[in-house]
Amino acid sequence: MLLVELFSLRIVDIIDILLFAILLYEIYNLVKGTAAIRIFIGIIAVYLIWKVVKTFQMQLLTEILGQFISVGVIALIVVFQPEIRQFLLLVGNTRIIKNQRKRFLFWHFKLNDPVNMSIDKIVKACQKMAETKTGALIVIAQQNELAQYISTGQAVEAKISEVILETIFFKNSPLHDGAVIIIGDNIKAARCILPVSNKSNIPSCYGLRHRAAVGITEKSDAIAIIVSEERGDIAYCYEGTLYPEISPSDLSNFLESLFK
Repeated sequence: MLLVELFSLRIVDIIDILLFAILLYEIYNLVKGTAAIRIFIGIIAVYLIWKVVKTFQMQLLTEILGQFISVGVIALIVVFQPEIRQFLLLVGNTRIIKNQRKRFLFWHFKLNDPVNMSIDKIVKACQKMAETKTGALIVIAQQNELAQYISTGQAVEAKISEVILETIFFKNSPLHDGAVIIIGDNIKAARCILPVSNKSNIPSCYGLRHRAAVGITEKSDAIAIIVSEERGDIAYCYEGTLYPEISPSDLSNFLESLFK
C-alpha cells in the first residue's frame, strides 16, 4: 500500500513539474523580445533564492524575501500589464484557434515572419529620403509584434515599397509624423507613437525622432531606422544603442546579417 502511494505521488510530482515547465516556457515565449523578459527572469531568480534560503532555514533572508514574494502578484500585474492584455486579447479572439502559425498552449495565433522582408526596398527608400532630407522613422518588428504601438497609429496594411514609404514621410503627408512599423513584408501602420528614451548620453544634436528610436529598441527587440531631416543622414538603433551616420550599404549589411 505504501509503495503504491509513493508511486502515485511520484507520478503526480512528475506531472506537476511538467505542467509547471510548460507554463514557464509559454510565459517566456509571451514576453520574449520585450524589456519584460529581464524582469521575468529576475522574479524567477528571486523566487528560487527564497526557496533555497527557506529550505536552509535562514530566518532573516526568508522573512525579507517572503515579504517581497507576498506583494509580487501586484507587482506582476503592474509590470506585465501590456503582456497580460495581449494574452487576454488573444484568448478572447475565436479566430486564433484556426491559425497554425504560432501557438500559446492550446491556442494558435498568427505572427508574421520577418525573414521575407524587402530589405533592398527599405534601404533604397531611406537613401532617397536622405538625399532629399526627408525625415523618417521606420521600426522593424521581430519577435515582439509591437501591437500596443501599432494601435496608436493609422493602419496601412500594405506591401513594402519605396514609393509608399516615401509618400508616407513626405512632409505634407498627414501620416509623416510618428513612426512606420513593419512586420515581415508588410507596412502595418504609420503615424505610430513610440516611447522616448530618457538616456542622458544621447547627443543634444539628436531630436525626438532619434530618442524615440532608442526608446522602442530599449523596450523591445525591434530595429529602428532614422533619416535625419536636418542633416540628411541615416542612422539605425538596435538594443538601445544608436549607430549614427551610416551609409546605405552599412544599413543593408546590418539588416541582411540580422534577418538572412
